[in-house]
Amino acid sequence: MLKQPLSTLLLIFFLHCTPASGQSSAPAPAPSGPINIVSVLKKSGKYTTFIRLLKSTQIDDQINSQLNDLNQGLTVFAPTDSAFSNLKPGMLNSLTDQQKFQLVQFHVVPSFLSIPQFQTVSNPLRTQAGGGTAQFPLNITMSGNQVNMTTGRVNTSLTNTLYTDGQLAVYEIDQVLLAEGLFRPPAPAPPPKTSDPSDAPSGSNGASDDSSDAKDRPHSAQKLVSFGVAVIVILHLWL
Repeated sequence: MLKQPLSTLLLIFFLHCTPASGQSSAPAPAPSGPINIVSVLKKSGKYTTFIRLLKSTQIDDQINSQLNDLNQGLTVFAPTDSAFSNLKPGMLNSLTDQQKFQLVQFHVVPSFLSIPQFQTVSNPLRTQAGGGTAQFPLNITMSGNQVNMTTGRVNTSLTNTLYTDGQLAVYEIDQVLLAEGLFRPPAPAPPPKTSDPSDAPSGSNGASDDSSDAKDRPHSAQKLVSFGVAVIVILHLWL
């Protein structure tokens, strides 16, 4: 009579002491050491083009310095390799070094933004691109928890949160952010300066004056000789 209850109690005790295989483990602790934006992006393997731009423009060093040396919060919008492949063929290679620098800076916001904080940002959102918000506008709208953004040329949204630690937030986007300021024509070169005779060096006038004086000297000498001859003749006749 006691065998069945005893075996049941032993079975319950054994199951209680054995951890369930499907139980989720505790999250891994955050890595120690300085934050590196390239290391964050490399974990996924989908951002090789963006990483190459970060390195070629040296903005990766700038971001790391802002995070680790200045303790400044940042938000980075990371386009996937598929996003870059959707650009017009040859467009990326046609950009100058300055344009590539502005392009990457347009994907960096100089403050930390969590998803809920996008609901209260002021439009246009200021990025680190030069030219100000007039040339590089980035407007944010929310649809539930979905963050949408538009630049006037591109409409996209945040598709994934890659990293967030209260200081750095990295979000995946499926389109490259392009702005009008990136394609504005360069300022026209100033017209060439025309020569003005009045601007001629003063020495040139002196040279012309000297030459004119030299031309007048023979005539003066001839007049002087003629006058001397006339005086001699008059004296000769007088005497």
